[in-house]
Amino acid sequence: MPARKEMPSTLKRSPKKAQETWAKTHDSAVETYGEGERAHRTAFSSLKHSYEKVGDHWEPKDGKGPSDAQAARSRRAKPGKTAGGVDANASKEHLMEIAKRLDIRGRSRMTKPELVEAIQKANNRKTAKARR
Repeated sequence: MPARKEMPSTLKRSPKKAQETWAKTHDSAVETYGEGERAHRTAFSSLKHSYEKVGDHWEPKDGKGPSDAQAARSRRAKPGKTAGGVDANASKEHLMEIAKRLDIRGRSRMTKPELVEAIQKANNRKTAKARR
């Protein structure tokens, strides 16, 4: 199973079901597209339908579905920017809860898009710290 060797560290710190989702999709994508970036993107796309990135790991979402506008598009649509694992389609209340858990300052005055960006930055900082 190539996916077990290439599994990102954020997934290694995540629930087993998230790891299995990513690995199964990755291995299938490798068979279809070959090893490389496309297999990784496909695996993350599958993961983001059921999980969201919180800090340095992935947690189950309240409901399944696309995590951001890019994930909701068809694969033929022009590529856009993703929310980096943040469930941008979640309610503002949910995003506020995540921001509180990540101790994001100024969160009470942020708009929903600002919360998504702040959570994404906090996730990146936590991931970088965990890798050290």
